[in-house]
Amino acid sequence: MAKIVKLISKNCGKIVPGSVEDYVKAGGYTGLRKAMKMDPQEIIEEVKKSNLMGRGGAGYPTGKKWEQAYANPRRPEYVVCNGDEGEPGTYKDRLILSQDPLRLIEGMTIAAYVFNIKEGYIYVRGEYLDLKDTINDAIKNAEEANYLGKNILGSDFSFHIQVVWGAGAYVCGENTALLESIEGKSGRPRKKPPFLTRVGLHQAPTLLQNVETYSNISYIVEHGGEKYHSYGTEYSGGTKLVCLSGNIANKGVYEIPFGTPIREIIYEIGGGIPGGRNLKFVQLGGSSGSCFKDEKLDTPMCYKALKDAGLKLGSGALLVIDDSNCVIDFLKCITEFFIHESCGKCTPCREGNTRIFELLDKLSKGIAGKEDMDRLCEISDLMKKTSFCGLGQAATTALTDCIKYMKDEFLEHIEGYCRAGVCNMSGKEKI
Repeated sequence: MAKIVKLISKNCGKIVPGSVEDYVKAGGYTGLRKAMKMDPQEIIEEVKKSNLMGRGGAGYPTGKKWEQAYANPRRPEYVVCNGDEGEPGTYKDRLILSQDPLRLIEGMTIAAYVFNIKEGYIYVRGEYLDLKDTINDAIKNAEEANYLGKNILGSDFSFHIQVVWGAGAYVCGENTALLESIEGKSGRPRKKPPFLTRVGLHQAPTLLQNVETYSNISYIVEHGGEKYHSYGTEYSGGTKLVCLSGNIANKGVYEIPFGTPIREIIYEIGGGIPGGRNLKFVQLGGSSGSCFKDEKLDTPMCYKALKDAGLKLGSGALLVIDDSNCVIDFLKCITEFFIHESCGKCTPCREGNTRIFELLDKLSKGIAGKEDMDRLCEISDLMKKTSFCGLGQAATTALTDCIKYMKDEFLEHIEGYCRAGVCNMSGKEKI
């Protein structure tokens, strides 16, 4: 049986969210108390030992990021949390925000202590507005208990957190677009460099991490970086929150140690595919993530192992697709999402997604030709090379992978046949 380890999810469903009393009884704020007796560089060293990689998708080593920021003559002036969880199939951050928000707040407070930062922001996606009272109550309760606010735990250290709510723009999950939104501007990406640790919020150096990343900090400080690292692999320290959705029996969020094979996550933790259906393919990391078939299921969940297999972890979401689905129909749904969420700043993304949808629509109607397949590949390659930000660059990842692994289905649609029987072949009779 695949192992589930609860390090950052251990309180979920067991305490009243936002209750400082419950959180402290469960061991909360032990990490902050210990951190405030440590030298900031000692804390950074523990984070380095943990090999905690950023959980927002990029996977940059958190300890290295903190070390570089600390070494800058001008250190970060803001702590910002990216809670704009807009990737379809991803709801891991919601688990923390809704059931253990004080773990996030404690992690941000430790980060603020390291850099002596006075002001922090939690940016939450607009669709999570139902969590407003939970998050605000957690902040208020932490302030009243002197774990947040002025002179924390009787020290000279003060730190305040504000919550900023997005308006439902997926592109604001990109860090620079998120900062633009906090500043009251249109959420569109900035040119990089300069990077955020030098020029971030209000043009000041900024430390920006994901909800899941900050939520690991208190455990690392309390138990040590080596202990945390021991749960994972040499290249990926600790655990990962994984979201299971699609055609799978046990949908939900599970915390697993790095190194767990994808097959075990799907068939043991996830309970496999219901209804006696067969696996068609899996998508890893949300709609901008890689698609693959059975031959890669034994790949361990590890940043290096996945990279070696030509995959990216991304947000850690696993979408399971069974053989009742049509690959063209699946790609049309994804492309519609990217058309809707493109900020429109650059032509390749703004126009490219629309042209791709038109070509996929032709395939679904049985009126496409082989030249349309070539055009799909050309537009996809153009978008990857010339789009301004990661949204456009990754929007056609699924398309590229599906053509690679399921080209026969594309060719069948050109001939007027959909093996799943879900496409309306109005252009040609089915063969």
